[in-house]
Amino acid sequence: MKENDMLEKEEIFSKVLRAGRRTYFFDVRATKADDYYITITESKKFTEDDGSFHFKKHKIYLYKEDFAAFSEILDEMTNFVVEHKGEEVISERHQKDFKKLFGERGEEATVTTESFTDISFDDI
Repeated sequence: MKENDMLEKEEIFSKVLRAGRRTYFFDVRATKADDYYITITESKKFTEDDGSFHFKKHKIYLYKEDFAAFSEILDEMTNFVVEHKGEEVISERHQKDFKKLFGERGEEATVTTESFTDISFDDI
């Protein structure tokens, strides 16, 4: 089988979530036995002082036998965070120049997540 045929067969379905400096890739792929599994890849852009940049990638392989447990725990964890901390995001606090932009207390850095994406593994 040619390499292009293998790539077409391997990637069955894909979705991309862009979130600031991070991009999440959700891909359904096929095993050699033609069964499906999911890869979730986080790609984060890092900019150097000279303006050049590079990406760091982290990948999770999720197989069908783990879907239900993974989905259950992910739902539980996301619900816990929202219940205890709400949906507001304080995204700038980890930036190097946060204090310059927002002062010591950082009240202005709080933003709401009106574009929050609710992900369900039932949609895959």
